[in-house]
Amino acid sequence: MFHLALRMLLGDRAKYIMLVGGLTFSSLLMTQQNGVFQGLLSWTTSHMRNMRASIWVVDSRVEQVNETKALRDTDVSRVRSVDGVDFAMPLFQGVLKARAADGSEKLIQMIGIHSGTLFGRPAKVIEGEIEQLRIANTVVIDELAAERLGKARDGTGVPRPLRVGDTFEINDREARVVAICRTERHFFGYPYVFSSYDQALQFAPRQRKMLSMILAEPKPGLTAAEVARAIHAETGLAAYTVPEFERSTIAWVWRNTGIPASFMTTIILGFIVGVAIAGQTFYSFVLENLRNLGALKAMGASNGLLSAMLLFQALTVGLIGYGMGLGLTAAFGFAVADNGQPPFLLQPVAILRTGVAILIISSLAALLGIRKVARLEPAIVFRG
Repeated sequence: MFHLALRMLLGDRAKYIMLVGGLTFSSLLMTQQNGVFQGLLSWTTSHMRNMRASIWVVDSRVEQVNETKALRDTDVSRVRSVDGVDFAMPLFQGVLKARAADGSEKLIQMIGIHSGTLFGRPAKVIEGEIEQLRIANTVVIDELAAERLGKARDGTGVPRPLRVGDTFEINDREARVVAICRTERHFFGYPYVFSSYDQALQFAPRQRKMLSMILAEPKPGLTAAEVARAIHAETGLAAYTVPEFERSTIAWVWRNTGIPASFMTTIILGFIVGVAIAGQTFYSFVLENLRNLGALKAMGASNGLLSAMLLFQALTVGLIGYGMGLGLTAAFGFAVADNGQPPFLLQPVAILRTGVAILIISSLAALLGIRKVARLEPAIVFRG
């Protein structure tokens, strides 16, 4: 009987294509928008992956990693004195102006790390030596900064990316590139420029308090969560582990921006479009096959068997549409992987949620047909 149901479904090519097309579009829209949304959220926490530390100590009013409220220089010693802290290093972060090769000013994300340990350094250096940051007026830039602050070629005027040994200006102070690194993109799109902490203070406009954050590590045998609680209890500063700071940052984005609402609206619309197209098309398919279904009922097929056939048909087109939607989403992800615009992060849970949504859409579409079949009289097959 299920083989017969499949033949009935494939026999009406127009309805079959419309059903698969509608569910493919719904699957694509929900999965692709979820992937872009998760990609944007990953940008909001890129600091913690670009500057690796177990504990992030900030002002007690700070709720997310991209926010800066200056600390006192003495706070570093206070954190270091807490039992369980292995070491703690100062960190400067701020948005500064840099002059590109064409004379235009570009905003950069300046990061100042401890010159002795270089704790907080970028994870991957692709050219040069990061240890040269200890030399005055030197910086490490990421690939985006190398492109945006490009230097003009001699005699041609065609810009090229900055290379090791090139110089540019940060707040009218010369900076020499000693290494180029690879980083994750910042939420606001600023390229990363790393320098030593003392050098970053020279680049930045002077203020009374310049310390942005403190990066700390727990002693062996202690967890980051235990030490973070001890730091907060003894200093009154907020101390986050990486998972805690990620959750706090993402929660801040949900509370204070319209980004989640915008993406959730699109995802919900994808679900509604799927329900509308699949429901209407499948109901039309059932109406056109009432005589066939009536004949089966007249031959003794029960309502339960006919309902199972309709559900089988709906789930078949649902799984096909779901698979095609995922394939198109994956193709989109590969297409934007090179330049990272827009950000795209397809997580397994998003794939699972879309699958559940498509099954719900298919089941609702089948339910419309099942209600019609339940009231179907076998005598319809004998009518003109």
